[in-house]
Amino acid sequence: MNPNLTRRNFVSGSALLAGAAALPGILRGQNAASDAPVAKEYHFDEADQPVWTRAPLTPGEPGRDYRPTVTLNGSTLPYRVVGGVKVFHLTCEEVDHVFVPRTPDNGELRALCWGFNGQVHGPTIECVEGDRVRIYVTNKLPEATSLHWHGLIVPNGMDGVGGLSQKAIQPGETFKYEFTVWQHGTFMYHSHHDEMTQMALGMLGMFIIHPREREQAPPDRDYVYLLSEWKIVPGTRRPDPSEMVEFNVLTLNARAFPGTAPMLARLGEKVRIRVGNLSAMDHHPMHIHGHAMRVVATDGGPIQPSAQWFENSVIVPVGTTRTVEFIANNPGDWAFHCHMSHHVMNQMGHGLPNLTGIETGKLNRKARTFLPGYMTMGQDGMADMGDMGMPVPPNSVPMVGAPGPYDYITMGGMFTNIKVRADLGDLSPATGQDFAYGGWYENPPGTQAMLASAEDIRRDLGAS
Repeated sequence: MNPNLTRRNFVSGSALLAGAAALPGILRGQNAASDAPVAKEYHFDEADQPVWTRAPLTPGEPGRDYRPTVTLNGSTLPYRVVGGVKVFHLTCEEVDHVFVPRTPDNGELRALCWGFNGQVHGPTIECVEGDRVRIYVTNKLPEATSLHWHGLIVPNGMDGVGGLSQKAIQPGETFKYEFTVWQHGTFMYHSHHDEMTQMALGMLGMFIIHPREREQAPPDRDYVYLLSEWKIVPGTRRPDPSEMVEFNVLTLNARAFPGTAPMLARLGEKVRIRVGNLSAMDHHPMHIHGHAMRVVATDGGPIQPSAQWFENSVIVPVGTTRTVEFIANNPGDWAFHCHMSHHVMNQMGHGLPNLTGIETGKLNRKARTFLPGYMTMGQDGMADMGDMGMPVPPNSVPMVGAPGPYDYITMGGMFTNIKVRADLGDLSPATGQDFAYGGWYENPPGTQAMLASAEDIRRDLGAS
């Protein structure tokens, strides 16, 4: 402390600092109300004061200031404006969550999880740079909790680490978080009290902040995904929060294929996909088919166009977000999935003997003497596991897939599809609840892989 710093000097200096901070905010508010471009000085700057100290602007409005995002198989948290502040309300509670809904081809996979507002994961919070937000959090869980705004620069007391920056929210209590957001991009929120249990049970969500300056070339479609992983032993009703290795349910927005809704895009549209990863242990290389994605932002902020790069697989490390864009210029039903092969399967375990290539001989017949209906599986690969119609344990689904337009799709878990069409008709991207929504693409003649004819083989391979 400066011994010459008197109370009068401190108060007058603080007032001057507050006035200096507020004046640019007032000017920015005037700019935001006009057609003139907003100055760049309010963006995050390591040499400046923390961004939360800057004065808020008039609340941004969907449709006017930004195009809302779509969280497939999820929702966006509603808000109301009170005195120029956007007010949100999250309720932490147990949720009977469906990971894969029942269909004619598979049973239902559901579990008792912890989530927000009756859903897992929590609804996406969406606002605009410069908004003042007030978020009430009501705890209906059997233990204390707290919420952390992952990646946001907020006052220390709003950071949400139980015991460190705040008292934990006890069962039955409602806490209030309030801060001004002076960043834009793709962020997340999650429990930060007994994290191992609460995050493993589903207490996660996405936090999207749109730029105050409306984008010159906004995307036509803006999709949001949160990646997670779970251990749900077949026949049980709760995820195992102590698991560290054997995650057997891998999800996009808390849904596993075939329960994942597809992304929709009209031919020629710009599509943005925001992906956050709050898995317990695993990074995920998210892979797109039929297109090349441009990486346009990380959780650290937007990437300048000259520094962006193309990928067809983008790794999303644990605790980070990545934002990609592509032009939907290639019509069809295209896969979008994690490229770790065990992450596109459901409830798979590794504690099994390797039967690939085994000659079973009379084993099946002899085993049925003691186990009626027994059949050795895996000696010829696993592709037929999903569509054999064999009974599975209660509250479980086949390891792979669902029927597709041509054959059985032998994938599960972190898998969905992107439907690129010349005309989407009245299809709504927010209403499709499973991968088959919108029907299947019909390939034009000459563009479909098919069984080679004998004539083709003789002509090109010289074989009979």
